[in-house]
Amino acid sequence: MASLATPLSTPASLSHTDLRADELLLLPEYLLLDKAPVTGHGAVVAGGKFLDIDRADALIARYPHLAPIRLPGKLIMPGFIDTHHHLTQSFGKALAFGEPSEIFRRIWVPLENCLDENLLYMSAKLAALESLRGGFTTVCDAGTRADGDATTIAAATQEVGIRCVLGLICNDMADDVDARERAAILARAQQHLARWENHPLVHPSLAISVPEAGSDGMLQAAAALCADAGTIFQTHANEHLASVERSIVQRKMRPIEHLHYAGALGPQTLIAHATLVTPTELNLLRDTGAAVSYNPVASSWKGNAVAPAMQMAALGIRVGLGTDGTRGDAFRLLDAAESAQRFAFGLSTGDSACGDGDLWLNLALRGGANVLRLGALAGEIALGKAADFLLVDIDVPEMRPSWNLNWELVRLANRSQIDAVFVAGKLRLWQGWPLDWDARAFLKEVDKAAAEVVARAPIQRVHAPSWSNARVRQTTQPTNATTDR
Repeated sequence: MASLATPLSTPASLSHTDLRADELLLLPEYLLLDKAPVTGHGAVVAGGKFLDIDRADALIARYPHLAPIRLPGKLIMPGFIDTHHHLTQSFGKALAFGEPSEIFRRIWVPLENCLDENLLYMSAKLAALESLRGGFTTVCDAGTRADGDATTIAAATQEVGIRCVLGLICNDMADDVDARERAAILARAQQHLARWENHPLVHPSLAISVPEAGSDGMLQAAAALCADAGTIFQTHANEHLASVERSIVQRKMRPIEHLHYAGALGPQTLIAHATLVTPTELNLLRDTGAAVSYNPVASSWKGNAVAPAMQMAALGIRVGLGTDGTRGDAFRLLDAAESAQRFAFGLSTGDSACGDGDLWLNLALRGGANVLRLGALAGEIALGKAADFLLVDIDVPEMRPSWNLNWELVRLANRSQIDAVFVAGKLRLWQGWPLDWDARAFLKEVDKAAAEVVARAPIQRVHAPSWSNARVRQTTQPTNATTDR
């Protein structure tokens, strides 16, 4: 791609009011389409979708009633898709730093069990806001262990304006659970799928936390319900050595083998992590059409391994990128995805490309939509698809001169360049902040609520806190969440 000949900047007259109309004719410097970024093109947004995409002069001629919004120095690209998140864990993100792998036992379960309806809402809203600020227009929530209705999480994501695949956990824990209890779980699952079947922003999903948390019957039934509903069945599998060994001890099979034995692997199945996979399990994923959420930051922070995402993609396994709730920053996720593959596999094999920028952008956009079974709706700028997109400032020193925009987005772009975030054609954020609700006031409420719930939750941290500043050490009163228990 040729370097821009002269500096370009957004006209001083452009403001968020220009971008809030029901119909928009947008003419950016670059438009990121399916194959490559193009210049001299634009898009018409109407009814929450991309109504038309063509060369700028053709659009201007076809839509004389629309005032063209010229955006020099800007890129319009699809919104990123987070294929694995835990929206109700946002109050405890930093509590997991420096902790051994299975933090769900000592941090997430105790924390989520202390969330009432209001705290559930606030936690999900905080996570959704962070994700939107980071360029994600869709997040897939794996389900919460907190008591309360999933509608509370849905309300939070809708208020923020992010698209959400909403998981409902269907654990029945063991084969000897009472039949009436199992029937109640399945009834609740069916109600969840029906409740959100045609919602514009919320897409239902069912989940079992890890394969051994569900009976074989429940695994098969939940997966079948999702297959019939055209949605996804989620589970964490082959993430840590402890979980793999636990499955072998309890079930005499590795987790992905267990899922296949139970009849729960198929095109509707989304495996979170899959970092410790054998050749046999890779073949099972490929042959059944199951998908994988590759979570590189989770591997860096608390993992035992890095999922072989490049190998999976080469085998034809559907792969998307996920944060696992670590941090809601899509550009940093792209960088982590490529870097983790380079460190884990590329260096030892002399692979200097490691899939290149095209692969990682694809997995973060179209690949993510495909993994979530939303390919007909999102993941790219295309006629009739939802207008979920970002307005990105590329007239910055970090991206000049420009030679290969896809690679540059993976390695050089950052969240601060996102000027605007649109979901379903509506402007949700302008320069990082919502326009229709007071996010800063909300953050003050979060500080107070999070401090209270973390103080009373029976969280156990193994790694002692690191106090690098004497003043902080003297003035901060540690809670039970930041001391060894």
